[in-house]
Amino acid sequence: MKRFGLTVSTILLAFLCSGFAEAKEKTQKKEKSPEEQSALVYKYLNVFSETLKRAQTDYVEEVPEDKLIEYAINGMLSSLDPHSSYLDADTFKDMREQTKGEFGGLGIEVTMDNGWIKIISPIDDTPAFKAGLQAGDYITHIDGTTVLGETLTQAVEKMRGPLKSKVKLTIRRKNKEPFDVTLVRDNIKIQSVKTEEKDPAVGYIRISSFSETTTDDVKKAIDKIQKNSPEKLYGYILDLRNNPGGLLEQAVSVADLFLNEGEIVSTRPRREDEMQRYNATKGDITNNKPIVVLINEGSASAAEIVAGALQDHKRAVVVGMRSFGKGSVQTVIPITGMGAIRLTTARYYTPSGRSIQAKGIEPDIEIPPGHVEYYALRSDDFAEATLPNALAKQDEDKTKSSKNKSPKGNKGKKIKEPDPFDEKPSDEKKFEDYQLDRAIDIIKAMGIYHEKQE
Repeated sequence: MKRFGLTVSTILLAFLCSGFAEAKEKTQKKEKSPEEQSALVYKYLNVFSETLKRAQTDYVEEVPEDKLIEYAINGMLSSLDPHSSYLDADTFKDMREQTKGEFGGLGIEVTMDNGWIKIISPIDDTPAFKAGLQAGDYITHIDGTTVLGETLTQAVEKMRGPLKSKVKLTIRRKNKEPFDVTLVRDNIKIQSVKTEEKDPAVGYIRISSFSETTTDDVKKAIDKIQKNSPEKLYGYILDLRNNPGGLLEQAVSVADLFLNEGEIVSTRPRREDEMQRYNATKGDITNNKPIVVLINEGSASAAEIVAGALQDHKRAVVVGMRSFGKGSVQTVIPITGMGAIRLTTARYYTPSGRSIQAKGIEPDIEIPPGHVEYYALRSDDFAEATLPNALAKQDEDKTKSSKNKSPKGNKGKKIKEPDPFDEKPSDEKKFEDYQLDRAIDIIKAMGIYHEKQE
């Protein structure tokens, strides 16, 4: 039999978090000496070795031993929280291409929710976006096969495929019957920043994700607006709705464009001496013109960093609906000769010390979309706080010190599945963008007020 090319530490890590909950609970009741802990580790290691051997020899179908190890590692990481996982070599390659702004697939940001695949948001102008998929939709079947029992990585691999090939997704949406959508895989080129003339006196900038070029693209968008606008430019709208996030450093540098000084965000890992603070540099690219930031339940992670920083510094008015609430930082750690692990390594905090993990950014002015169907779609079931094993909220008075232990998370919490839909996306009616219209009104009002103050 071929021997495993794995270190003892790798096998140990894969085992310790793979499901021995009862034994773990007992060991936590009494502090063990280093010698006792070491003996317990080797006891667990023996059980893991026996389990692995049984899976190889007795499972109903033959499974390659390297896959069994991958499953064990992924089970360990995905049990920690919804955003930690193992990335095989192909998935790791795809992820790096995505952050560069180009990759193949359907164009949706997804997470695992109680065994189902949940859409955080579709990416603008992609097959998923054009098909009408929405934040909060559940993917229950891929090409007729249920996603239950699969890892997030496995489901994502099934949705990827050769360019121009088709994939059928079964979708469940709240208060509607299940429906199938057939998408054609495409080479996804993300244009993360767009500018359109929504009103000649207001600069509109849409950021759909934070990739390597986002900050430069925002600079170009503002330069274009300033060259093409009339003498009276009241201010800017930064549209972060359905923005699932992306690169932390890009979120920091985008926020820095609109700030002259002060902290933008801090990341606080387990060890206090590793806390990092990111500060603004002098220079506001808009010359201190009013800004409105638009957010909704699909605004997550890096998008929340920008919204939170501008809100705390009173540099912008945040309008829309409460954001997703993903206040954790993931570090991608390459494994030599293989893939990588994506591990949650820190929480991030807004300049005022707010942890928005499982809370989200509350808008200064709450503005729902201007139609009643929104309330059937949006519910508290779609947020970071509802995901299995999500990191818990932290009390405001405890966020100042990273020595405080986090409260117990949402492990084992049952989430009510969304109700079936009544009609298919093709029957959806088109509505005006009520939130954007109100944002334009706010910018104009702020601009007029500033003029009178001068």
